[in-house]
Amino acid sequence: MTSSDFFEQLAQQFTNQLPFVAYKKPNQLAVKAILQDSNQLHFTTNFEASGFVFSPFKNEDNTVLFPLDKSEVIDCLFDSKPDQSKSQLSSTINVSAKAKHIQIVEKAISEIEDGSFKKVVISRVETETFPEDNTLLLFKKLLATYKTAMVYCWYHPKVGLWLGATPETLLKVEGNRFLTMSLAGTQQYKNTVDVQWQSKEQEEQQLVTDFIVGSLEASVSSINLGTTETIKAGNLLHLQTKISGLLKPENGLQSVIAKLHPTPAVCGLPKENAKQFILKNEGYNREYYTGFLGEINIKQAKTRNTNRRNVENNAYGSVKTISHLFVNLRCLQIKDNQALIYVGGGITKDSIPENEWEETVAKSKTVKNLL
Repeated sequence: MTSSDFFEQLAQQFTNQLPFVAYKKPNQLAVKAILQDSNQLHFTTNFEASGFVFSPFKNEDNTVLFPLDKSEVIDCLFDSKPDQSKSQLSSTINVSAKAKHIQIVEKAISEIEDGSFKKVVISRVETETFPEDNTLLLFKKLLATYKTAMVYCWYHPKVGLWLGATPETLLKVEGNRFLTMSLAGTQQYKNTVDVQWQSKEQEEQQLVTDFIVGSLEASVSSINLGTTETIKAGNLLHLQTKISGLLKPENGLQSVIAKLHPTPAVCGLPKENAKQFILKNEGYNREYYTGFLGEINIKQAKTRNTNRRNVENNAYGSVKTISHLFVNLRCLQIKDNQALIYVGGGITKDSIPENEWEETVAKSKTVKNLL
């Protein structure tokens, strides 16, 4: 399908107020869309269906499912240059929002010092005027700008309209092989990834890594840690450690997701204590921000022989079931012709409240530059 036909079909689905998700996985040119055939709201609790899921931060039991058997799947190749136009961002600082964020960060640090938890992620939401009619244009800009991210546009008339470009894999399962990652620490990209990280970011990254390994140990027969690397996501840098291995056959997707979500990268440690602090103090509903999204139980055929002439050997190829879920970061919601931009950062005992505020400002600019 041509790119123009692809986006025309998305526009028609949007006009008809029918659910759809369009997305591109990291480092791929192929953009795929799942177009649901009715506006019915489907949920999954056992993650055994085949389709695309969208799950909130607070309660994964409300995970929305676009089932493959009730949808049309289309795809195209998308290769466009990033928009080089200069942003006209206002430099106005919302004094009350800054004061509120710093106050919550200070409270979080106090709780950490009292031993309530080791880390907590504090977030906030910014609002910008944005015409809903420009949604697919914004999606194209995200596709062109974030080559190494999971870029998506998700819509259900009974739930909402969300877009994002997330750098973080929650979980990838192929057969019994799994891949996940710990992602923490943030600094602005300044023409190089060869940078120094402070002890605060390094400790935060280690906390996330230790949590993931500890959570999965009972569910895996082997686990491997990659080296910690600096990765670029838009105009930001993060610390990333890939974690892979083999799942035990008796552990299904649901049980592994329950152990990982929400990760310390979006919630904190210990998980339940940090989560309760967030729900009591942030003062707004995160909804699907810091939830997760992606494909579950997609059948994919793999042949052992790539020589088309050798058709007999191709018959011995295998069919694998693949699930690939991403943490919903770097995202926004379009609502009432406004863009709700969600940003946050990890707080530890070494956090400096003013710096934490500046980190959220930097993260919001990565999205605002495209609006």
